[in-house]
Amino acid sequence: MAAAVRVIAAQGLSAPTAVIAREAGVSNGSLFTYFETKAELLNQLYRELKTEMATAALDGLPADRDIREQARHMWSHWLRWATSYPDKRRTLAHLGVSDDITPESREAGHRTMAGIASLLARSRENGPMRDAPMGFVVALMNSLAEATIDFMIQDPANADQHCTASFDAVWRMLA
Repeated sequence: MAAAVRVIAAQGLSAPTAVIAREAGVSNGSLFTYFETKAELLNQLYRELKTEMATAALDGLPADRDIREQARHMWSHWLRWATSYPDKRRTLAHLGVSDDITPESREAGHRTMAGIASLLARSRENGPMRDAPMGFVVALMNSLAEATIDFMIQDPANADQHCTASFDAVWRMLA
């Protein structure tokens, strides 16, 4: 999986399985011992990366704090994961728009994000976005997160300030 992340991040989804196998130090035939098809590999990778991202975002969530502090925690951990693992972020972006990712894998990805979705729902229940479709709210947040991650990577000396400013914007939008 680590080899697939590196290769897909560098070459995109059209990267041949032979390149992934070579990067992993196995023969191409050995790769297909674990995955019947490239699509199966991509789906497994998608599920693993979604799970890792969600786990990182919620790791150490301060359940005893108010909803704003919990949301801030989730936001900063999500962005830190993405800036710490740029290849995984890039690979997940490729996989997110791939036709090879099955509806079952997308649903599994949504399930791994259930804790985040619950936190988001509680955050917006009295705010200006309370009646907006959740998909729209998530799309807005993702756009802001992506822009913030780019700035955090380009300007690491001010990464904390970028993270804080973007959270403040998200919170005003939600609550």
